[in-house]
Amino acid sequence: MKFTKMHGLGNSYIYVDGFHHEIPKEEQLKNTAIRVANPYTGIGSDGMILILPSNTADIRMRVFNNDGSEAKNCGNGLRCVSKYVYEASIVRSNTFTIETLGGIVTAEVHPKENGHVDEVTVDMGIPALERAAIPMRGNDDELVINERISFGEEVHALTAVSMGNPHAVLFSDHLDTAHVQTVGPLIEQATIFPEGTNVEFIQMKTEQEIDFAVWERGSGITQACGTGACAAVVAAVLNEKSKKDEEVTVHLPGGDLYITWSSENDHVWMRGKAATICSGEFCL
Repeated sequence: MKFTKMHGLGNSYIYVDGFHHEIPKEEQLKNTAIRVANPYTGIGSDGMILILPSNTADIRMRVFNNDGSEAKNCGNGLRCVSKYVYEASIVRSNTFTIETLGGIVTAEVHPKENGHVDEVTVDMGIPALERAAIPMRGNDDELVINERISFGEEVHALTAVSMGNPHAVLFSDHLDTAHVQTVGPLIEQATIFPEGTNVEFIQMKTEQEIDFAVWERGSGITQACGTGACAAVVAAVLNEKSKKDEEVTVHLPGGDLYITWSSENDHVWMRGKAATICSGEFCL
């Protein structure tokens, strides 16, 4: 299987080009994602992403976590896919659409004079806030904003946001990796989230600056989560810690993302870098 390994702020995936190369059969995808993600016997990554033709958009993206589960969306993956399809001339325009399980999004690449793309802006769409859309058990139309919820013997205040995939955002005065490792899986696998959830831990530095750590559903601690950074800014606005229309810098372990929640159409915009690591062949 021919592949390209790319990363968005350290959030790395194995990308397979379904336009030009053969991809594994459907029944092999879960196991292939697990194998390529293994750093000891595979390539090493947070998962595998397929770049495919689409009937409803310019291209289609399928995301598999390192445990083989399929994700609805991936912000860092969107930027890397955008870089790949533009540089490979799969798309010709600087602006195009990408189909994901979480919906269709619009991406804009910012190519240099040599045609290489280092930075991409993605219109991540309108965040969904109702419990039913997260999805989260309870009153379907209810919003979850700084709500104190029991998880076993622990109680945590969280704000729930869907960016095409579920997020539980917790505010903290100090980001502690050990805390992320214990609380993250506790909330990810809680029965209140029937499909599981990503868990973000954020510390407000100013209204326009956030420190960020994440426990990703199906992957654990990662260097970056684009949809999580978007959810963090939405949660900050909902909790009156930030304002709409103001660009917020989110400091992730792998680098910075720049997020704006627009009041004009309620869309969330994400701007950040994407990079190619290597290309090769993986023996199936």
